[in-house]
Amino acid sequence: MNPQDAPPRRTLPDAEALAAGIRAGQRGALARAITLVESRRPDHRREAERLIGLLLPQTGRAVRVGITGVPGVGKSTTIDALGLHLLEQGHRVAVLAVDPSSSRTGGSILGDKTRMARLAADPRAFVRPSPSSGTLGGVAARTRETLLLCEAFGFDVVLVETVGVGQSETAVADMTDTFLVLMLPGAGDELQGIKKGIIEIADLIAVNKADGDNRPRALAAASEYAGALHVLGHEAGASMRVLTCSGLTGEGLPELWAAILRHRAESEASGALTEKRTHQQVKWMWALVEERLRARLSGDPAVRAELRGLEAEVGGGRLTPAAAAERISRLMGL
Repeated sequence: MNPQDAPPRRTLPDAEALAAGIRAGQRGALARAITLVESRRPDHRREAERLIGLLLPQTGRAVRVGITGVPGVGKSTTIDALGLHLLEQGHRVAVLAVDPSSSRTGGSILGDKTRMARLAADPRAFVRPSPSSGTLGGVAARTRETLLLCEAFGFDVVLVETVGVGQSETAVADMTDTFLVLMLPGAGDELQGIKKGIIEIADLIAVNKADGDNRPRALAAASEYAGALHVLGHEAGASMRVLTCSGLTGEGLPELWAAILRHRAESEASGALTEKRTHQQVKWMWALVEERLRARLSGDPAVRAELRGLEAEVGGGRLTPAAAAERISRLMGL
């Protein structure tokens, strides 16, 4: 083949150039940087780590809010309306919307930019849909790095929407300052869904769709939730606020934002915010360690073949999981 006909070599993204572009407010640089941190190529991962290191001094000043709730509770509608309210207040808002992943392509299947059309069209906001790719808690593997990039760009509010399909939501609580759980009106069955686990990580509960004929039901549900939290007597529930809102009409959203700011102010005053972010950094470190161990396991063809054999033996009852785990540890030199 003629050398002139050969496909051009893909150049490695330059961390310094991307960092300079992000500091200068270039949205194209932000988009390219997020694509870089989401890449699984080893050379891209190294450059992404360098990029995050360069931008770290510009991060940490945004209000980080995690938002979850069952499908149909109106997360995207509420975020769209809340984001517009914040823009009117002079904030710059980034939304990291984590979609369920297609089992066939691995890509996003909900398209949050479509469901947050008003916010996505505003130049003061940034909406980034990202496939969850099966990560724990419905949070994309690189959401944490993307959050830091958005802060370095100058967004002072970052909203992280999780899938909310019954998976553990601790991952988003481990990267945000305030964790908001949206509920549906009409307590009843929903009360049975209040688990200690969600209380342990939730900071606020908001009953959504509190508009029209639903409003009395939403108010009743909020009262029931507040009462249930009191009865459970969990320390996290003692000061947890239960509010009502409507993502459709915007009613209650200013009060919801005020509650988020109040929670942050209280956390700062008590030192809990500093402690939480320190804890989150350590959790991030161990998540990266686990990821690198998995990468080592999957990166060597000989090791992959050995793993398939071990899986077959465990599945067939010829080897215990503990013995297989020990053999895998020896394969990795642990």
